[in-house]
Amino acid sequence: MSKDIRKVRNIGISAHIDSGKTTLTERILYYTQRIHTMHDVKGKDGVGATMDSMELEKERGITIASAATYCEWQDHEINIIDTPGHVDFTIEVERSLRVLDGAILVLCAVAGVQSQSITVDQQMKRYKVPGIAFVNKCDRSGANPDRVMGQLREKLGHNAAAMQLPTGLEADFEGVIDLVSMKALYFDGDKGETVRPAEIPEKLLPAAQTARELLIDQASMFSDTLTEAILEEKEVTAEMIIGGVRQGVIERRLTPVYMGSAYKNKGIQPLLDAVTQLLPCPLDIENEALDMNKAEQPVVLRNENDKPLVALAFKLEDGPYGQLTYIRVYQGSLTKGDTIVNVRTGKKVKVGRVIRMHADQMEDIDAISAGYIGALFGVDCASGDSFVAPGLSLTMTSMYVPEPVISLAIFPKDTKSEVNVSKALGRFTKEDPTFKVFVNAETGDTIISGMGELHLDVYIERMRREYQAEVTTSPPRVAYRETITQRAEFDYTHKKQTGGAGQFGRVAGYMEPVQNEDFVFENKVVGGAIPTQYISACEKGFRKCMLKGPKMEYPVTGIRVVINDGASHSVDSSDMAFQAAARHAFLQGYAKAKSVIQEPIMKVVVETPTEFQGAVMSTLNQRRAMIVGSQDEGPFSEIEAQVPLSEMFGYSTDLRSVTKGQAQFTMEFLTYRQVPQTITDELAKKSAADKKNVA
Repeated sequence: MSKDIRKVRNIGISAHIDSGKTTLTERILYYTQRIHTMHDVKGKDGVGATMDSMELEKERGITIASAATYCEWQDHEINIIDTPGHVDFTIEVERSLRVLDGAILVLCAVAGVQSQSITVDQQMKRYKVPGIAFVNKCDRSGANPDRVMGQLREKLGHNAAAMQLPTGLEADFEGVIDLVSMKALYFDGDKGETVRPAEIPEKLLPAAQTARELLIDQASMFSDTLTEAILEEKEVTAEMIIGGVRQGVIERRLTPVYMGSAYKNKGIQPLLDAVTQLLPCPLDIENEALDMNKAEQPVVLRNENDKPLVALAFKLEDGPYGQLTYIRVYQGSLTKGDTIVNVRTGKKVKVGRVIRMHADQMEDIDAISAGYIGALFGVDCASGDSFVAPGLSLTMTSMYVPEPVISLAIFPKDTKSEVNVSKALGRFTKEDPTFKVFVNAETGDTIISGMGELHLDVYIERMRREYQAEVTTSPPRVAYRETITQRAEFDYTHKKQTGGAGQFGRVAGYMEPVQNEDFVFENKVVGGAIPTQYISACEKGFRKCMLKGPKMEYPVTGIRVVINDGASHSVDSSDMAFQAAARHAFLQGYAKAKSVIQEPIMKVVVETPTEFQGAVMSTLNQRRAMIVGSQDEGPFSEIEAQVPLSEMFGYSTDLRSVTKGQAQFTMEFLTYRQVPQTITDELAKKSAADKKNVA
């Protein structure tokens, strides 16, 4: 791996569901000769795409786990991570973008910028990942790359620059016009493997010249050489344009747009050229770590092999041979036999096998150099851990992990399944930070939580297939919350005399609602009415009350507790007495503070053919939705609504049936809001019934 680091590209391919990411990756692997035959995602040949190596992925025709591979193109080494598009697997996109230097944003020429494209774009912004756009499916009826370019500008705020124009569209889509070299490119051969440059058809020449002028104008903003050439009316060379565009991409102020059809094998090779010419190499990107010894001061890392090691484990997989840890090296090099330190645990680890991945196949290598992505075997760690050379205390900034939004109770069928379920859950929670498991203390049920129905479906199916664990599930419980709506005073004295030392503590103050915080505790006691050593016991007592609300035993949020008075006894006061006093004081105040139940509200975006717009709106209205807006995008209509999570179960089935399977929706957590009175009454009845059953 002692290649020139300037010829390394770590890229991701991300997009909305069904924009053709995996098909595009399949074509890239074929043209770079990593695979010798191409397969389709919903493989008629029963093979499925290379990057969808999981059985489930092949059956459903979706990508679930991001897969890593590498290929070579024109003397450049490209590490590619193919990421899922479903919002349920958001974490896979997050962790991939965390370690990438550049990305290809794939957009569908028919549907354009969709809801998930927006989410992916926000993730790229969060990690400052420069990108190029690829407008796929130009051969489909209704394809309109111009409209997609407009949406890139309006919806995502990108400075989009067309690098190509299509020659023909829909069924007449033949190839592209390259605006840099001013040649028409056609893709000949059975698999489009031969790129044939030709003169631009006469009728398209004026449009191509206008588009090229515009491109040069956009690129000149980032290149003095190009600006001078324009002003002095010298010849503008391809190198000048590429130089300007590359600078704009690295600064994230320009998004070059390429066009093609992955399925019809058109436009892939120019996109690969763009990856090598325009996307940054590891040296172009500044990566920072935080120095734990110096109050988390940022330290700029150097992509040099002779510096001490800093690396990030960004993804784990439990394979047949033990845990596989995907790792990106930011500084130094990671060699077989090295001793490295896990910053989170402080433990030293000896590096055994070092490998390079190609989907689910692997090749042994000796070392991973700075700027490269590889994998380690048999290293115990969690997703997001930093590894460093002994003596360093640097940590990489961690990934953003969204909170789970939906839960299911699972019940193993028999003892054998029970053992296998616990193995499976142990593995899945380690691999996927958005998949949580806990045991409900009251009911004893095992509850799994995740990002959506599909997310949990996939894991339950994987338990059955990979662990032979038969489980039944019960309807998910929604994470309701309790809160208060007005200020209330409390003043409680806790006294107990039962032979020996007694208990005494008085706590007084008030509670009030607070925005955007779960719990705030303020101590305004003066004159030692409550001795300082008991203040933390008071806080502990109040905090315990937050776990289970007095109203219906849901967690309590949004409360500020202020204590301003109290009393103690020189002998009978203790931590325990003040904890008890605080608990009773909380109940006393809560009873007067007009408590309400809140429910999670989801932002739901439905994309449907326009003819079903009315039907879709009525399915949302039946589910207590608040429709925020709808807009038509060509043949599609996009409806955005805010819907309570409790009403969203089984929505995918309803939506499919009213739109003949043509609509899709994405949903993400938005906020908590008060539940209507009728629903509160239902919940109260249910809560009372549950208590009766337990009794």
